[in-house]
Amino acid sequence: MPDDRKRNIIVNGYVNTDKKLRAKQLRQEMTPAENHLWQLLRREQLGGFHFRRQQVIDGFIVDFYCHKAGLVVELDGGIHLQQKDADAVRDNALTNRGLTVIRFTNEEVLNETQRVLQRILAYCKRLSDS
Repeated sequence: MPDDRKRNIIVNGYVNTDKKLRAKQLRQEMTPAENHLWQLLRREQLGGFHFRRQQVIDGFIVDFYCHKAGLVVELDGGIHLQQKDADAVRDNALTNRGLTVIRFTNEEVLNETQRVLQRILAYCKRLSDS
């Protein structure tokens, strides 16, 4: 049985207008690593799993989100070295919501793409079966 805490994260959820606009802006200004990964996740290309990009969840804008698996995929560039505490708070809030958060560096996505995709797919399969 899926975790009830993640069931209605998107459906019937109120999202602040400013957050919606910011998410839209981030979709238009993706980093090279985000764009690279998005080209491989979109249209259910990875094991048939549907992903959203720049999804607003509880006031946070996550890089990629698979609702069926309850999986958040975050890509970390250089800025994340200076905001580790904020990232930890965010990850904790999302985890408390029943989601699983995995992180990759931009370099991993660009240089080890197949390994990254294999890990994401393994998480999706494991989490959607539970």
